[in-house]
Amino acid sequence: MDIRRLILAVILPPAAIMNKEAGTIMLTGLLTLLGWLPGVVFALFLISQEKYKYEAKA
Repeated sequence: MDIRRLILAVILPPAAIMNKEAGTIMLTGLLTLLGWLPGVVFALFLISQEKYKYEAKA
């Protein structure tokens, strides 16, 4: 995992997943507005899933 994306996921979760679809970014933004922690958890979850998909292809 890229340490910069992890730090960005904690500070501003929607910005950490800008390479995803618009709906995913909007959902992360909504979760962040409802409470900072749900947005952070969701962003970290998406980043970790991306890592596992990348490793499965290799």
